[in-house]
Amino acid sequence: MSNVAAVGLQWGDEGKGKVIDILSEFADVVVRYQGGANAGHTIVVGGEKIVLHLVPSGILRGETHCVIGNGVVLDPETLEKEINDLKARGYMKDDSRFMVSALAHVIMPYHKALDKLREREKKQKMIGTTGKGIGPAYEDRAARTGIRVVDLLDRRVFRDKVRENLLLKNFIIKKYYREEPFKLRDVVNQYGTYRDLLKRYAGDNVQFLHKSMEDGKSLLFEGAQGAGLDVDHGTYPYVTSSNTLAGNIACGAGVAPEAIEYVLGVCKAYTTRVGEGPFPTELTGPEGDLMREKGGEYGATTGRPRRCGWFDAVIVRRAVMINGVKAISLMKLDVLDDLDTINICVKYRIGKKVYSDPPLAMKDLAACEPVYERMDGWRKPIRDAASFEGLPENAKRYVKRLEELAGVPVGIVSTGPQRERTLLLQNPFSP
Repeated sequence: MSNVAAVGLQWGDEGKGKVIDILSEFADVVVRYQGGANAGHTIVVGGEKIVLHLVPSGILRGETHCVIGNGVVLDPETLEKEINDLKARGYMKDDSRFMVSALAHVIMPYHKALDKLREREKKQKMIGTTGKGIGPAYEDRAARTGIRVVDLLDRRVFRDKVRENLLLKNFIIKKYYREEPFKLRDVVNQYGTYRDLLKRYAGDNVQFLHKSMEDGKSLLFEGAQGAGLDVDHGTYPYVTSSNTLAGNIACGAGVAPEAIEYVLGVCKAYTTRVGEGPFPTELTGPEGDLMREKGGEYGATTGRPRRCGWFDAVIVRRAVMINGVKAISLMKLDVLDDLDTINICVKYRIGKKVYSDPPLAMKDLAACEPVYERMDGWRKPIRDAASFEGLPENAKRYVKRLEELAGVPVGIVSTGPQRERTLLLQNPFSP
């Protein structure tokens, strides 16, 4: 048995969906442990592009069990659409291979409304939220007023909890934001239509995962977003509302910390970010445009263009440290094929002061100028490379330099969006 976690090392959108899809061939169970429908994991199988927001990416493997853990905030509307789409494409033929934790919190319509209204009011101080209700749902969980899947399954309990929550939510929506409040009957009726769906899949994820491990099954934990968006260790307040780090797996999935035996960090060969917040290596000229267009850097959830920039070894080194990463999966190396020179940020500078680690204050991070190392590009396509040795010499030098800066080896190299465009240098399930 071997249990592996795949976590993002940048600001999300690193390509975790493809990594999970590849590694799920070796896993018996794939588990999402945090986040919600603000995640967008894109996989290309047989030329077909599939975008998943809630269902773990391992669902594309017919023999794999997939679990949405208790640490996820669940949007039942998105879940229903996703399941229907997967079934229409020929996936999810066996419902017994998919489970939703009965203890997962449910995103309600007022969560989405409040998320969007807050962003509207912030104007110049927007966070860049997706408006999916993630933050307000996690707030209710912390305030002990949240509604869980198990509550929705009980008609009376659900109605009572919605009624109680609407007293405050409607007061804020009507009095502060001057918008139309929600009607209890409408919310109860709308979410009542999801009861049969959730009853079919709801279960005890803790019991299931522990039994799986007792039976010698291998688990793969699927992270959402990235270390730079962690609510504690990211670029706060420009972060998501959950802990994205490997340390949260124990709580969000319901397993003991020692169950996580191998952490694989996922990062791009360059850097991207969606939404607001400091981004020291951001490029606003033609090089950034090239990365965006060649890399298809548009949000899988929102469609927003991603901000693009050079590889930032400072934030990746930090993410490797706090996640306990053993190896890196380097994604989208092929996007850099056409560049004459490639820069790597190795340190930051503010005036005469040089930083090897990210400064803690956001105003300082926003003022940082990157200190670059320049490397020669390889100026040829790498998509057909069958091995690491088959890559151009300059591409190999670039990967090796990133290994040195991150302090851990590169175990996977992605040379294109398709499954087969992957160089598996080290299988984390058999290290």
